[in-house]
Amino acid sequence: MSAFDDGPQQTQATAETVMRYHLCWKHRDLDGVMALYHPEIQYSDFFQNRTLGLDQLREYVASSMPRDPDEALEHSDRIRVDGNTAFIQYQVTLRGGRGLVSFRASEAITVRDGLIWRVNEYASLVHETLPDKARHSTRPAASRLGLSPRQLSFMAEDLQQYFERQQPYLDPELDLQRVAKECGYSRNQISYLLNQVLGQSFYRYVNQARLQHLLLALDQATPPLRVDELAFAAGFNSLSAFYSCFRQHTGQSPKAYAKQISLRARAQDNA
Repeated sequence: MSAFDDGPQQTQATAETVMRYHLCWKHRDLDGVMALYHPEIQYSDFFQNRTLGLDQLREYVASSMPRDPDEALEHSDRIRVDGNTAFIQYQVTLRGGRGLVSFRASEAITVRDGLIWRVNEYASLVHETLPDKARHSTRPAASRLGLSPRQLSFMAEDLQQYFERQQPYLDPELDLQRVAKECGYSRNQISYLLNQVLGQSFYRYVNQARLQHLLLALDQATPPLRVDELAFAAGFNSLSAFYSCFRQHTGQSPKAYAKQISLRARAQDNA
C-alpha cells in the first residue's frame, strides 16, 4: 500500500499520527511536534500568506504553542479524518472595541510515511456583536508582521495583563511606543492588533481603561463626588475627551451619573 492509498487502514494510521501531533501541541512538547514533521514539510499559513519549511518551523511552533498547561483551544468540531488527510477546526476569542472578536481557524493536515507532510491553515476574523446584516467572516489585512492568529491572541492577552497590572493609563502622556516596548512587541505589531483585530484606536483603548478605573473610583468614593478630579487622576488629560468617553460608555453625563451614586448612598444611609 502506498502512502496515499485511501481506506480504513490509511485513515486509522492518519488519525493516530494527527492525534500524537495534537497531544504534543497540548502538552507543549516542542521536540515531539518537530519529530512528527516530514523532512519535506510545507506549512502554509494563509493568514500570513507564507509557507514555511522544516528549518523555519521550530521558532513558529514555539511561539504558537499554549503558554499554560491547562490552556485549551475552543474546538468547534471533532478531528475528522479521511484517508491521508485530517481536518481540525477551532477558534480563539478576544475582546475587541466592538465586543467579542474571534479568529476561526481550520487546518487540513496531510500525512505521508507516518509523518506530517502538509499543513494548510486558514483563519478568518469574526466580530460577534455586529448587526446581523453585517455579521460575517472578514479577513483583516494579511499580517506581514510574522504573527499567526494564535500569536495575535497571545499579544492581546499580554496587552490586557500589562494594563491591568501596571496601570500605565494613569500617565496622561502614555503613548503607543512606550506600550509596545514594555509589552515586548514592536509599535507596528501593537498598532495592527488594535486597529485590524480589536477594531479600535490606541487612544480609545487607553481611554476605556481610564474610564473603568474612574468608574471603580466613583463607586468607592464618598460624597461629595469630584468627578473632574477623579478623571484627571485616572489619566485623562482633557475634560472634553473624558466627557465624550463617559457619555459614549454610560449614556449619561458625569454629573447625572454622580448624582445617581449620591442618591443611592443617601438611601442606604437612611435604610
